[in-house]
Amino acid sequence: MFSKTARPGMRSAAWRISLWSTLAYTLGAIVIFLFLDRFVARDIQQRTDAWLTGEVEVLGDVAAHTPKDALYNRVVGEVAELASREVPNRTPTLSSQNDSVFFLQTGSDGSLKLWVGVGDGQADLKAIHGLRRNSTTPSDVHVDGFTVPFRVASTTLADGSRVYLGLSVRDEERVIQNLRVRFLALWIALILLGFAIVFYATRRTLRYVRRITEAASHIGELDLKTRVPTSENNDEMAQLAYTLNHMLDRIENAVRQLHTITDSLAHDLRSPLTAIRGKLETSLVKADDGERQEAIASAIEELDSLADLLNESLDVAEARADALRLTPTVIDLEQLVRSMAELYEPSMTERGLVVRLRLSGPLLIKADQGLMHRMLANLFDNELKHLPSGSSITIFLEEHEGSAVLRIQDDGPGFDAELLPSLFQQRTRGKQSQGHGLGLAFVNAVVHAHAGHLTAFNGLKGGIEIEVRLPCAPIAELSQHISV
Repeated sequence: MFSKTARPGMRSAAWRISLWSTLAYTLGAIVIFLFLDRFVARDIQQRTDAWLTGEVEVLGDVAAHTPKDALYNRVVGEVAELASREVPNRTPTLSSQNDSVFFLQTGSDGSLKLWVGVGDGQADLKAIHGLRRNSTTPSDVHVDGFTVPFRVASTTLADGSRVYLGLSVRDEERVIQNLRVRFLALWIALILLGFAIVFYATRRTLRYVRRITEAASHIGELDLKTRVPTSENNDEMAQLAYTLNHMLDRIENAVRQLHTITDSLAHDLRSPLTAIRGKLETSLVKADDGERQEAIASAIEELDSLADLLNESLDVAEARADALRLTPTVIDLEQLVRSMAELYEPSMTERGLVVRLRLSGPLLIKADQGLMHRMLANLFDNELKHLPSGSSITIFLEEHEGSAVLRIQDDGPGFDAELLPSLFQQRTRGKQSQGHGLGLAFVNAVVHAHAGHLTAFNGLKGGIEIEVRLPCAPIAELSQHISV
């Protein structure tokens, strides 16, 4: 059987598996990154707060023990300037000004007493007025003119004044941003690498499955001895191949037994039928009575009909069991239809039937020539037996989407309505039919064995229409046929 197991445009499962695996890995990596990002940000902030708390205590101690004279502002200011140079995570700059740290001391009334930093400190003083006075925990303060907040720690002196040390979170955010950029680059690289590894591994595994599928698709009535490829690896794929081959062994054995039974049955039945026919023919020659000759001739016809019934019944039974024996060759369907029409033309003319051919030209298919001949004979016999005199038959043959399409139309009475659902079943025949009801069943069996499709229905303007679709011969077969 010439069947196709893969649908046109079917996407590889390796893509789906790789995409789903990559998606799961991506989501997992995002969760891990969010955890790391929060952990690193919290750790940096804790380090910053620890530095601020330690430095503000040192500055407060210096301010408390420095005499309140003319050198007070200079001494405390220089100490504060030295502290600002020890800022953690600070980005080195060529500028002598340090706009990432400020030192501010207020009097007991909240007025600005000492300032070390960029500007006059009024904006910073205004911003820190919102802080809780007795809080010792560093807090974020937003200063006008700066896009990022300052982390500010403070301590209270014995005279009621208060010392503030502020550190911009700009460098902290820079560190976190650099970490995020590096993680993003690493994340993309790992996703691409992971996708490539999963896709390669999955495709390599599925390639073996595809080999099994392709091999299995070519195993049928034509070649039951072929087996799917096996693997030396003792894994699931190897077990699948072993199971399929074991199943094919059983199928081949069952088909062989079926052929043996049908051949024995056919031989056992044909032998006595042939002997009886021979005796009847001898009696026909010796008979001198016209009535006796007519009776003997009728008996011979009945025997021939019984022999045909036997052959077709066995063929239909084998076809229904997918065990019809085929010998495929490349044949020209147009030439075969034309020769069959010429063969039946005298009988058609004698019955008053007109046959018209509408053939588009040579059309090559790969099929069993004997079965194709018998299939067309059944279709012509069906028209010959059931059409009334004066009817016409039109036969169309054309190629459509890689298939040879054979359509037979007539203007006869058509099928009985109750027969339409079971036209292709055995023993289906009309009320006036003298046949055995195997004609269309045999045609359907042959078409099915060649991976084709058969439809039959009553036409809109009366009569019947039978359409046979068979795959055209593959290009490789066509090239070989042309070269021969």
